[in-house]
Amino acid sequence: MPGVKKSYMKPRIVALIPAHNEEKSIRDCLAGLNDQLLPKGVELDVYVIADNCTDRTEEKAIKAGEEFGLNLKVIVTEGNKLRKVGALNSGWKLLYGDIMDFYHIQLTESQELYKQSIKAILGMDADSRLAPNCLKYLWEGLMSGRNIGGVMAKYTMRMPKKKSLLSKHDVYYEEKIASGEYGGPISRWWTHQQKQDMASWLLDLQYHGGSTYVLGGQATLFRPEALQEVVNHNKLDGPWQNDSDVEDMLLTWQLQKSGWKTLISPKGRCFVDAMRSYHTFREQRNKWNSGTVELLTNKDLSIQTRHKGKIWRNQLKSLSDLVIRVLFVVLLSVALATDQFYWSWIWLTPIVLASILNTILAIKTPMHRTIDVIFAALLIAPEIYLWVNLMTFSQVWLQKLSSNKKDGWANQYAAESGKTRSKLAQGMLLGTIAVLIIGYVCFHYRGYLTSEAVQQSISPYLMGGWITLTYLTILKSLMMAHQIWTLRGRHTA
Repeated sequence: MPGVKKSYMKPRIVALIPAHNEEKSIRDCLAGLNDQLLPKGVELDVYVIADNCTDRTEEKAIKAGEEFGLNLKVIVTEGNKLRKVGALNSGWKLLYGDIMDFYHIQLTESQELYKQSIKAILGMDADSRLAPNCLKYLWEGLMSGRNIGGVMAKYTMRMPKKKSLLSKHDVYYEEKIASGEYGGPISRWWTHQQKQDMASWLLDLQYHGGSTYVLGGQATLFRPEALQEVVNHNKLDGPWQNDSDVEDMLLTWQLQKSGWKTLISPKGRCFVDAMRSYHTFREQRNKWNSGTVELLTNKDLSIQTRHKGKIWRNQLKSLSDLVIRVLFVVLLSVALATDQFYWSWIWLTPIVLASILNTILAIKTPMHRTIDVIFAALLIAPEIYLWVNLMTFSQVWLQKLSSNKKDGWANQYAAESGKTRSKLAQGMLLGTIAVLIIGYVCFHYRGYLTSEAVQQSISPYLMGGWITLTYLTILKSLMMAHQIWTLRGRHTA
């Protein structure tokens, strides 16, 4: 094209949005982009990647783009077997060319000019929504330093509306329920627990400088040069890799390995969907945790991050939480069965510290409810949520030690689409039966269990167990006290 080298093209942000059967959420996602105040002189181009869709995602995206006046294009993937990773890389190749193409088609001069005009790439999920001005804050963070490779928004789970507010006589009742905007008490409780968990994680990162070991795929603004360096250095055909169930964490570590900073935005917020049930939550956390463990233990990837020690400490923290609770249940059961239990008021210390810590976290969680703060103070909700996470932690490490590799993405998709069901009810029933049997046996043989001979033989083991539990609890109490002291700062989640 004559004169194209003298042409001028405004700098732009390109949004890549992978969407697999997201007809219910894509309009809301694009509405959030329409709310954004762009940096002066910067344009926004949106690419919705309709990945193996069997619904009306493409049609809904085009219609919403026209409604909001967005510069939008829909990319339809063909034969993509790499799910989200393949969809994102399809968008990347459209912009920067496919180096794996057999004929190695060169970009035209106008395409080269367009590529040079891209100053930032926004990777986000189709069920996420940016808060107003979020993109502006992410841009300011990315442009605040030449060595910043990516800036992530602060994530907040969207609370579903009360299902009880809907009238069953409403002709649109079933349609509104199917939209996912409404939920019952349990789904709203699950959502808040995930929101508080996310708030705790974000606060911890901010109190330690704002650097993050994972640039979440829900909404992160990347510097194109940083992504290109990952592609070149690792000999990839796109920045995202399918070598891990946590592709966003793998990409973040690769950026850090190349010397790029990865930060969270102190102001930019993105609203994301939570897992509404125990089953979907477990499958999502299984995928996340198994992917994290794989990155920590896979020597073939040879990726280092300064956050690796912190992630290992989190794994040890989960292990200590599990050991303390299992040890307490076993020791308490044996002590009661043999009539050797003695109460001490000093045992309330860790309980009080945990109550104070969880109350502060509940209050610092954005858009919290009064009932959530009360449950946090009573330690009801945090303890249930922790036990579920400890079950996931145990399952992930058992799978790792047994080399029983599972497809985390497939399991999560199956759970969210209702193709698999939880075994929670069966587990609770078996647990109740086991407790009743043990209780009956202890009552039936109470005379023998409380005899002096049994007490003397059990006493040394009980004493050793309680001493071990005491030291572990003291350590955990000091950690909670330190976290409470840290939370006095003014950072917000």
